[in-house]
Amino acid sequence: MKISNGSRQRLKASDFDDVTKDLLATAISIYRCLIVTRVPFPQTLIVEMKIAKEAWREASNLADLTVQLTPSLVKMMTRRTSHVRGELKTKMRALTSSHFGFRTSRSTAAIKQNRDLAESLKDESRFVFKDWEMKSGIYKTELIQAAVNDMWFANRNDEGVIHGRYFEPLPVEIIALILTAIECCIDEWITGVKEDIKFSSNAYSSVYVGHLSSLQRFDERTSAYKLLGKIADNILDVARLHAGVDSFQATHATPFGFTDNIFDDVIREYEAETREAAAVARESHKVMDD
Repeated sequence: MKISNGSRQRLKASDFDDVTKDLLATAISIYRCLIVTRVPFPQTLIVEMKIAKEAWREASNLADLTVQLTPSLVKMMTRRTSHVRGELKTKMRALTSSHFGFRTSRSTAAIKQNRDLAESLKDESRFVFKDWEMKSGIYKTELIQAAVNDMWFANRNDEGVIHGRYFEPLPVEIIALILTAIECCIDEWITGVKEDIKFSSNAYSSVYVGHLSSLQRFDERTSAYKLLGKIADNILDVARLHAGVDSFQATHATPFGFTDNIFDDVIREYEAETREAAAVARESHKVMDD
């Protein structure tokens, strides 16, 4: 390893020799994947260091190299924790604004409309639904798919493809992180005029925990139908297609908690869809028999 311009300077990847630099690039990519799929808001540096060590070990195995992991290299990786969250938030800002119809106008009417819209979306976490006004299609908002596509499956060389094993099956943690980022983007419109809100751990780790808890309860409540798994599998299949990869080839508010009746509604929706599909199939067979 070489250090230039004095050890007190902020380290950059270029400060290391070529072998270490290449290995670090792979380790950083793996670290980013491990963070978003396991602990997007790690509460201690120890957690981040453990993930950094795992990422370095995996990168070393891939390259069939043995390079000592130094505190400087660990620091280069752990810096990426907030970076990867910030990258997701930046990508979601325009998508969220366009999807829900927030307006940049400074007119009194537009400001009121934006404020009312933001409050409605945050009320009982309506924004997680495909139809947020009717509260149907829980966890099927198109924004989740857009986030996965743009953030990890933009093309064949993106992290979701290269490091696909961390995304299969799609972890519930990554869905919770996306929902938290969407909520942060909505919060930016809560006054009616868009303002930048930092997607920090202090402000949004509790929001993340709330979404994660609701997702886990949804999974438990609908376990007989494996609905969350089916939602996640569909998101992953579409993301792979978006990346140009055949799915068979790729290996600041108090968080709202959904009541069980919301999950019961989803079960009824699923059962109704199943009955309708069966009826259509029976009718088709009847026509063929006639």
